[in-house]
Amino acid sequence: MTAQSPATIRYGTIAILLAVLCWGLLGVMSRVAMADGSPPLTVAFWRAAIAAVLFTVHAAFTRAEPMHSADRPAAVFLGVAGVAVLYYSYLNAIEQGGVALSSILMYSAPIWVAIGGRIFFHERVSARAAAALSLTLVGVAIVALASGTGEVRWSPGAVGWGLLSGAMYALYFLVGRRLFSRNASSRVMAWALGVGAATMLPFVQFQSLSRSAWGGVAFLAVVCTYAAYLAYAEGVKRLPSARAATIATLEPVIAVVAAYVVWGERLSPLGLAGAALVIAGVLLSAAGESRRGAASPRQPASL
Repeated sequence: MTAQSPATIRYGTIAILLAVLCWGLLGVMSRVAMADGSPPLTVAFWRAAIAAVLFTVHAAFTRAEPMHSADRPAAVFLGVAGVAVLYYSYLNAIEQGGVALSSILMYSAPIWVAIGGRIFFHERVSARAAAALSLTLVGVAIVALASGTGEVRWSPGAVGWGLLSGAMYALYFLVGRRLFSRNASSRVMAWALGVGAATMLPFVQFQSLSRSAWGGVAFLAVVCTYAAYLAYAEGVKRLPSARAATIATLEPVIAVVAAYVVWGERLSPLGLAGAALVIAGVLLSAAGESRRGAASPRQPASL
């Protein structure tokens, strides 16, 4: 990447911070959407469906190239697993264990990325990566076993759903690396979200939602999905990927703080220590990426 001006770096940093802020509010707004008893599957469906429409309109407005036909099966798989299963599992984790616990467990994604990369792409795990993954793994284990106060509720179901959401989130790095490098991101997201919504449709029990529930769903779709991804795409065009990844580690911090402020959720001291280990592991991994990719980081496809 050529040297960027201070203004470009500042703009990119602000864009990434805005994206991370939007994603950090995902758990809190999910609870708002489900506060009146709305089922997780209903909320997940409407979030995916509304966001799919937004990305489809965006792709048409910007005249993005159609997706390569060879990539469509992968996009369908990403939609089923990375949208339908991810959204549903994350909302179930929130419903059963609270926002703080679920947000940290979803950040187990780097572990699943390393495992998947080794199995499917035969990627070597460096000493730094192994250390980073060890920190993340220990941190996730501590968070999973630690109790909390307020609305943090430990249960095997909450932990299981949270870890499943982390595994599904990892697919954006494992499957998405080819999709996003070969196709306009808006096309990929429109396909994935549309397929995800279609996958959930037969199982959705449509019911009347309250104004607060619709407000929560709209916020999830427009802000936490569409706007967040737009901001992140703008940021990574202007910053090295490692720096963007480092800033992104603020996401679980924002999620935990927001859960405490809005819902009174508070991890125990042991749980907070585990969360710190998770973030430290991601920071260490990002530092390794900075050393490896400083000379020629990959640029994302245009949105």
